[in-house]
Amino acid sequence: MYRKILITTDGSAVSSKTACAGVQFAEQLGAEVLVLFVAPEYQYPIYVEIIPPSYPSEDEYRAAMQRAGREHTQDVADSCARRNVRCEAITAFHESAALKIVDVAQQHGCDLIFMGSHGRSGWGQLLLGSVTNKVLQHSKIPVLVHRLIKEPGQAL
Repeated sequence: MYRKILITTDGSAVSSKTACAGVQFAEQLGAEVLVLFVAPEYQYPIYVEIIPPSYPSEDEYRAAMQRAGREHTQDVADSCARRNVRCEAITAFHESAALKIVDVAQQHGCDLIFMGSHGRSGWGQLLLGSVTNKVLQHSKIPVLVHRLIKEPGQAL
């Protein structure tokens, strides 16, 4: 059914649970996984005349985000390895995570995007899940939204 599944992660506990479910889904289908971490682009300080000495350079920032991306995607890659699921990991930079997710899925020939939702209702869903909503709006390929439902006494 699906041959290549894009799984997104931001390193949070919620996205880790979603990624785990995505890897299980890929295993069941015999699909390969492309795991993606999207970091925001470097922001130059507004007060350019006086740059604090502790403010990272663009190169330092990009290197730090590449390290963070490797750490966040490594858990998914390890899970894939344990399940004999072929996996590739990518760290990308963009101001809009949603648009980058859609773009990477298209560039890499993915036929499904697997991502999470916090499972909130009412006003809570308006405040969270905007990346998922934007991916749903812009994607031309199917998007499977894995909804995490909070159990009584469980923190998400």
